[in-house]
Amino acid sequence: MSNGDVFLGEVIGTAILILFGAGVVAAVVLNYSKAKDSGWVVIAFGWGFGVLAGAYTAAPLSGGHLNPAVTLGIAVDTGDWDQVPLYIAGQMVGAMLGAVLCWLVYFAQFQANAEEEIAQPTLGIFSTAPAIRNPVANLITEIIATVGLVLPILAFGLTKGLGESGTAVLVVAFLVVGIGLSLGGPTGYAINPARDLGPRIVHALLPIPHKGTSDWSYAWIPVVGPLIGGALSGVIFNAAF
Repeated sequence: MSNGDVFLGEVIGTAILILFGAGVVAAVVLNYSKAKDSGWVVIAFGWGFGVLAGAYTAAPLSGGHLNPAVTLGIAVDTGDWDQVPLYIAGQMVGAMLGAVLCWLVYFAQFQANAEEEIAQPTLGIFSTAPAIRNPVANLITEIIATVGLVLPILAFGLTKGLGESGTAVLVVAFLVVGIGLSLGGPTGYAINPARDLGPRIVHALLPIPHKGTSDWSYAWIPVVGPLIGGALSGVIFNAAF
């Protein structure tokens, strides 16, 4: 895959992922949205469908990593680091672009939220936050959840039929839904540094009235945790398989 294809594929695919993922959260939490209060299951499936759409779109160009933790896990396993910076750069740009697109889609709802007597904080639409703030526990959760994502993705590559049938991405999408339903409660399952950091930067920059804090004191956990989890997955896969 050429450098240009890798970068473009990751930008487009990650933008689609974040558009769907941030979009479903906005749909559920913002007032005057038709999906208001539809719940966690809807959010989990929305993110899963975001993975499905983004990864299938990016796959012909870049393989559809969409996640620095996945890229890191593959690099640790294979020893091929040449295009890792390019993948991560594309993922970050795509994540920021997707966050901006989500804001544009829900622009009227963001404005209406600001006009409420008590405006809702909006960071949760873009990035994750823990249910209970405990840095050690939050970091461990993100590490374990990311291993639950990246290790199976690496193992899926050993199943010949998944690749030949084109269903590998579909299986990964359901895996993400499962992680959200089972492991997402403590931290909101970032499991992807670009997915959290890119939109958090956009949240800090966008002119959203009464948007609240971007919570930079927590921002390192959904970056470091998934990177550790991705690297561990590569080590485990290389040793065990």
